[in-house]
Order: sequence, then C-alpha cells, then structure tokens
Amino acid sequence: MKKIIISTIILVVTVTFTFAQNTSNFGVKAGYNLASVTDDSGNETDARSGFHVGLYSENFISENFSIQPEVMYSQQGFKIENNNSTYTLERDYINIPVMFKGYLAKTFFIEAGPQVGFAVSKKETLDTVLGDFENDSEPNSFDWGLNVGTGIKVNAATIGLRYHFGMGDLYEDTDFKNRVFQISVGFDF
Repeated sequence: MKKIIISTIILVVTVTFTFAQNTSNFGVKAGYNLASVTDDSGNETDARSGFHVGLYSENFISENFSIQPEVMYSQQGFKIENNNSTYTLERDYINIPVMFKGYLAKTFFIEAGPQVGFAVSKKETLDTVLGDFENDSEPNSFDWGLNVGTGIKVNAATIGLRYHFGMGDLYEDTDFKNRVFQISVGFDF
C-alpha cells in the first residue's frame, strides 16, 4: 500500500507540473554511479561502479525555479570483500526522481527531491577460494528515497552531481539502504 501511495503522489506532482508550465526543456542524461549500501549504524559496504542513463523534462515555474521529473536506468548494488571471499550484489533499477531545482545564479543550481525505483535485474555472487556461488535470496524490488545535488547548466548542456539516500530496506527485516553517488552530463533537445 505504501508503494502505491508514494507512486501516486509522485505521478500526480509530475503530471500537474508538467502540463502547468510555460517553459519546458526535454533532454537526455547519462553518467557514472558509485553505489553502496549502509545500515542504521552507519556501516557502509564497498562500492559498485556502474552507470545511469535516461530522459528528463525540466519545467520552469519561474526564472530561478524548476521541477524536473526523470526516468532513469541505474546500475546499483554493492560489494563486501574480505581475505577469502567477495560477495557482490548487482541490482539495476528504473528510477523515477522528481527534482526541485533552484538556480542561485544564471548557470548554477541546487536540487532536491524524492525518488522511487523499481528493480529490473538482480545478480548475487559469492567468489571464494573454493569457487563461485550464486545466491537465490531476493532483495525488495521497490526502493524509495531522497536525492540532493548541484550542478551547472550552460545553454543546453548540464553537468551535475547527485547523492541518493535510500530510505526503503534493501531486504525484508534488515536496515540496509541504498546509497548512490552520481556524476552526470545532460543535453536538452
């Protein structure tokens, strides 16, 4: 039920602001992900490198404020390494962030907003000195959280930095949450 409520709120906000705007920019963006998982005690796993790619629509409310819904494919997950083994979770998502952007100068912005994510693939492996093993445990297929970021936009090109604080548990009955640092380049078309 919580998933339906959060998805509905984001959909309503996105549709409302998309159709209510006079000035909109549509574009494509892609970049680098550095993903990990933390628990409530602040312990963090090793990171998985990956990429993200997707589409956005930046809708200006005023000269200095915009709302930017996105649809992104994102490679996430984590690694845990010790002397004898490496455990890796490769978890890829379709993420739908809705970013509220404030332009502090003509080309410099800060942003924050909610995000929901739907897992589209999963691969868990355990590499040991005895060989490789695959795990059949099933992480949650829904993720949600908050993004914060900053960037520079010059004409139709954007360079951005963003951090995702996952708030949904990665597995049932755990306190493991996704964390993703992103560097991206976007272009309006």
